[in-house]
Amino acid sequence: MQASDFGKVAVLMGGRSAEREISLRSGEAVLRALRDRDVYAQGIDAGDADFVQQMLDGGFQRAFNALHGRGGEDGVVQGLLDSLNLPYTGSGVLGSALAMDKLRTKQLWEGVNLPTPAFVVLNSEADLQAAADQLGFPMILKPVHEGSSIGMSKVVREIDLKQAWRDAEKYDHEVLAERWVEGTEYTAAIVGDTALPLIRLETPREFYDFEAKYEADNTRYHCPCGLALDQEFELQELAKQAFDALSASGWGRVDFFLDAAHRPWLIEVNTVPGMTDHSLVPMAAKVFGWDMPELVWRILETSVED
Repeated sequence: MQASDFGKVAVLMGGRSAEREISLRSGEAVLRALRDRDVYAQGIDAGDADFVQQMLDGGFQRAFNALHGRGGEDGVVQGLLDSLNLPYTGSGVLGSALAMDKLRTKQLWEGVNLPTPAFVVLNSEADLQAAADQLGFPMILKPVHEGSSIGMSKVVREIDLKQAWRDAEKYDHEVLAERWVEGTEYTAAIVGDTALPLIRLETPREFYDFEAKYEADNTRYHCPCGLALDQEFELQELAKQAFDALSASGWGRVDFFLDAAHRPWLIEVNTVPGMTDHSLVPMAAKVFGWDMPELVWRILETSVED
């Protein structure tokens, strides 16, 4: 394709979610990379009061969605773009809504026999004892509809369970308690039909939380990940299955753990992963041989119907 084939591209960023600042950074990085490839692109802050009017009046031919979190990654903006008959990057309404919902993601994976850690839904403080009885410790608590590890806590003692629930409940009325997997965390980026090299994550923090993702300088990223090639291929295939099971499409990232017995446990799918200088998809793409402009070009190509 030629840059002119894409037409005028709206790079959607910002929004009003708890991940607004990260989305602004992702969007600016995408915008620079598209312009490096001479794509006619304009940044649009979806948090502006006249966002819809900007989309109506902007003369856009497609959108590159760099919105993280609620409103941008959960099917809401996808429905708007569908109504505007405007092609866009990433998953559609169904895939976006399912992947953003950690509970329904896990329920669906269980239904198709894909491995994911045991869990308990916490609708109120009264459910905490059931979580302790069924899951044991450690466990991890997380809001069902947030990303970037916002509101998440690892709980190793029952005495800390109530505070962890309160920290998560500030962001969501539904909270998920999940059995902690002792092992190593990996992530698999997917662009179109291509699974990029796996990244193995290491952090001195309790888990790969918001600070480890976006602020810390001591988080370590290993790519190549150090696994045997046949095992890496099997895990890439598992990631594709997990991605497809949610009706996700275009591009995204699948996070999982390998436990001490090297058994995989699927954690979540991100349908609009970060694109900042700390982000994982650009790291994997670089090892694969794609620089940032090439990566965003490949992602933008997924918005073009066959």
